[in-house]
Amino acid sequence: MAIKTVFYSFHYERDVSRVQLVRNINALEGQPLLNAQDWEEVKRRGRQAIVDWIDEQMRYKRAVVVLIGRETADRPWVIYEIEKAWQAKKPLVGVRVHGLSSFGRADRPGANPFDKALGADNIPVFDPTRVDRWGGIDTKATYANLVANLEGWVAQAKARA
Repeated sequence: MAIKTVFYSFHYERDVSRVQLVRNINALEGQPLLNAQDWEEVKRRGRQAIVDWIDEQMRYKRAVVVLIGRETADRPWVIYEIEKAWQAKKPLVGVRVHGLSSFGRADRPGANPFDKALGADNIPVFDPTRVDRWGGIDTKATYANLVANLEGWVAQAKARA
């Protein structure tokens, strides 16, 4: 059975434009993306407000897709989301997004955030990044590869037994 409703976990400040590209594929239904002002409002209300927002958004999702950029593994809320999903036995999968264009530029790959989360072992991580003949990242080919494979990769998500 295909997984269609997912919670996207990502580093907001650095990767929100890349995440929007993923959402625009329309292969999966994710939570609403907060704009910067709305996210600041949730953060301003404190730690429990953030936990409550994450918990509510993740509650009815069938899987958690961690969109991995350069600094994703260093974000405490991403680690919280991974650990929460693992404890709830929600399937997890990682998709690298550093090769997508953000304001005309690709980024460098980041560490695997699953390595920092307690218990979440052997989670599959897929990388759609394609390089051009000069060794640079081809953001258009990367996006096309993501479009062609995203649903199949999410179908391979792994849950805690």
